[in-house]
Amino acid sequence: MYKRSKRYILQIFSGLLVLLTFPFIGLHGLIILFTLIFLAVKLVSGNQKLYFTVSNELFDDHERTPSRVNSIISNIHHLFLSVLILLIISLVLELTPYSLPLFIIGSAFGLSIIGDCAASIINDHKESKHRSMDNIDHSIQNIYSKNCRYCNLPSTTGFLAAAIIAAFLAGSWIIYNESGSVPYNIIIFVSVIGAMTGALFESIPSNVDDMFSVPLSSSMVMWMFFDFGYTVSPYEIAGALLFSLFLAYMAYRVRIADISALISATLLGVLIIVFSNILWFVLLLTFFILGGAFTKYRYRYKESIGIAQSKGGVRTYDNVFSNSIAALALAISYGIFPQHSELIVYAYLGAVATATGDTLASEIGTTSSSKPRMITNFKVTEPGADGAVSFLGEMAALAGSAIIAILAVAFGLTESILLAIMVTSLSGLLGTNVDSLLGATLQKYNILSNSGVNLVSTIAGAIIAGVIFLLIT
Repeated sequence: MYKRSKRYILQIFSGLLVLLTFPFIGLHGLIILFTLIFLAVKLVSGNQKLYFTVSNELFDDHERTPSRVNSIISNIHHLFLSVLILLIISLVLELTPYSLPLFIIGSAFGLSIIGDCAASIINDHKESKHRSMDNIDHSIQNIYSKNCRYCNLPSTTGFLAAAIIAAFLAGSWIIYNESGSVPYNIIIFVSVIGAMTGALFESIPSNVDDMFSVPLSSSMVMWMFFDFGYTVSPYEIAGALLFSLFLAYMAYRVRIADISALISATLLGVLIIVFSNILWFVLLLTFFILGGAFTKYRYRYKESIGIAQSKGGVRTYDNVFSNSIAALALAISYGIFPQHSELIVYAYLGAVATATGDTLASEIGTTSSSKPRMITNFKVTEPGADGAVSFLGEMAALAGSAIIAILAVAFGLTESILLAIMVTSLSGLLGTNVDSLLGATLQKYNILSNSGVNLVSTIAGAIIAGVIFLLIT
């Protein structure tokens, strides 16, 4: 335990020491520094004597395995490589009208190294608690480990909290010493968005080292939203984060979402609330609630015929983003282009209605007593087939779209009840059938995945709603 603590202290201290140099040695100096550290870490993994010294000095006996030691060294190696890439990108951009601000790179580095350390400490604490169960019957210990649904929740939460603080402090330090003029509310905003992006990539299983993907992804997202120049108060950011995180956590508790979906929904919530308002996010959550509820509808029957959602209907990050990315883009557009607000509202309703209608059509339509038909040739087919439609499914899609329209009016997103129901219901129904058509064609031939079909159909639903709105008005 002592050696592991020494490793964490060294990780935090070295990270802070590197961050302190950011405002003072310039871009060229940072590139040289990160290159030297990158090569030094590479040398440790390639030199048997250095490798042996590091493993003995910084790893406790129970964790001193080649896989564990190599994993830690690889993490550090990939972290400095990814930040080195960002620094080189920033240098190249100096030859163009664009720029990647140094405080963004520093924030990405800070949130990655400090957030990872916080998550690792929490995970190690949980592992030590598991090891303390040695006197318990081995079969009971296995059951405890396998059924621990919260094994990743504390570490992900720890990463998120530490990453937000680290990103803000790193960004503020660099801006202050560079005599920059970036307001602190913008630094807070991009720090929260960057930390959530990092936590998302940390929670997604991948063959790519997360210490490589986290700095790159978080910096790109922070850069994009910084470039928008959109300002929001720290209180609004904090409120949006807490509200979104609470609702996403509730979805996780009732087994609608996994960890990656929890972080994805929180990220969506913060952005949608900040760029539009809280009711836009509640409307989108209606889709997830209805989808999660009706996934459980006659689940055993759907499971018996092989068409039930995998994992008991628990949503993952790809389910969240494929159904919500169009709505997110429209919510952001609403904040940036207020002159087109009414058109954007109806396009948003069309995207959400399509996602809701498609989910209800799939989950309810497959339980119909009559055989469905293919949307392309109307031949009878089996329930659950890509491109299959039924009367019950069409009515479910229409009902789901109408619910979105009614809630939109109740929330004050639009004033005309008749216009909202007409545009939203029709675009949701048509968007759902676009989904079925894509499923029978592009998905059937593996040109699009199910997530790709969901993304394209929600975009289509938004476009259809916008066109109908323009034609009517």
